Amino acid sequence: MDSKLISYIMRSKNRQRILDLLKDIEKTPSQLVKDTNMYLTHTHRTIRELKDKDLIKATNPEDKIYTFYKVTPKGKKILSDVKKTKKDMMLK
Repeated sequence: MDSKLISYIMRSKNRQRILDLLKDIEKTPSQLVKDTNMYLTHTHRTIRELKDKDLIKATNPEDKIYTFYKVTPKGKKILSDVKKTKKDMMLK
C-alpha cells in the first residue's frame, strides 16, 4: 500500500472524482468538465497531476483535439485503496 499516494488522492476531491469517472470509461477533458462541473483549467491541472503520478494515461496522445484518458492499473489499485481507507475510517 502506497500511503503517500493514497493521502495525495484523498486530499483532493477533484483527483478522486476524475479517477472515479475514468475507472470504467475513457473520457476527454471536456467530458470531465461536464461530469464534474469543474473549470476547464482545474480539469487540465488535475489531469496533468494524475498523469505525472502514472494514475491515468492518454489512450490517443497523438490527437491534440480529442485526447481520451483512462485509469492505469496503478490508478485502479490506488482508487481501490482510497475507498478501502475511507471505509475503514468511517468504521472507527
